[in-house]
Amino acid sequence: MILSMTGFGDATEEINNKIFSIEIRSLNGKSTDIRFKSNLNLKEKELELRKFILEEGLRGKFDVTLTIESPEAVETSNLNFNLMDRYAESLKNFADKHQIGHDGMIPSIVRLPNVIQLTEETVNEDEWEIIKKITKICVEKLNAFRASEGESLKTDILESVTNISKLLLKIDAFEPGRIIALKERIKKNLNLYLSKENVDENRFEQEVIYYLEKLDINEEKVRLSQHCQFFVEEVNSQNAQKGKKLSFISQEIGREINTLGAKAQQTDIQQIVVQMKDDLERIKEQVLNIL
Repeated sequence: MILSMTGFGDATEEINNKIFSIEIRSLNGKSTDIRFKSNLNLKEKELELRKFILEEGLRGKFDVTLTIESPEAVETSNLNFNLMDRYAESLKNFADKHQIGHDGMIPSIVRLPNVIQLTEETVNEDEWEIIKKITKICVEKLNAFRASEGESLKTDILESVTNISKLLLKIDAFEPGRIIALKERIKKNLNLYLSKENVDENRFEQEVIYYLEKLDINEEKVRLSQHCQFFVEEVNSQNAQKGKKLSFISQEIGREINTLGAKAQQTDIQQIVVQMKDDLERIKEQVLNIL
């Protein structure tokens, strides 16, 4: 099961001629955070809603909008006249100092911070139960959306990791030729700087064996195969949160691919490594959006 970090859910219900609506959007983010906007005065109840959304949403950044619409619940506003007096006095002094007219001062003052104070709706216990109900429905829709998006992510990353495993198998065909080419290259370089008569064949064979052991890529191939298998197992596991773990495994896959490329010293194998890196980059991009 894969869940996407991004998702959307909404829910609406009417009670006492009031329409309560909630929307939740989840976004990709390393940390878990919630931005809550509402024209309702929930007081301490807002903390309960936040806790529920964060627990059920698990991880990500959440934009939550909770609103009420009703003929009887029209949002009213009050003017803060004391604050307007202070703004007016300051603006007049500034205008007189710079010889600026006072025309249009009122509209300017009204737009200043905290001049208009909104009166928020409060909720009773019945309405609070409705809010909890629609929040639960909204989160369920959000997670269903995430699961749907997650299926697409799952298909893409499994295809990419399967490609890496298939490319790994192709390396075996080039191994025998790679060893012969390495031995010939060493011998050629040795003959270039020393005459053939001055080369101890036994010592030469020992040095070649030592050098080839250093460039042996069998261990990297085994580890890369294991990492790919582990990646697939984790993708298919029932853990809800696996994005961080998949990211770590993909880093280990990248480490083995890089070592293969560095040790290969053979054109065909290095071309395969480039293709592996291309698939790995796609995996890394997709994993960033997995919960």
